[in-house]
Amino acid sequence: MNGIQNLDAMPDCGFVAVRSLAAWLGVSQVTVWRWAKAGRLPAPRKLGKGTTRWNVGEVRAALASLAG
Repeated sequence: MNGIQNLDAMPDCGFVAVRSLAAWLGVSQVTVWRWAKAGRLPAPRKLGKGTTRWNVGEVRAALASLAG
């Protein structure tokens, strides 16, 4: 089982890569970056050299506020 299939079950404190987030949202990786830059998604966090991830709880909160 990969991270994409498990994303719905991830805790809010989890972190996800752009590839998994894009697949979860059904958009391209470029779209994820554009949405983050435009404020539709939260800014990603730099966890280390070459490691940028989105917080799952922040993504869920942003999507909930867009939907409601």
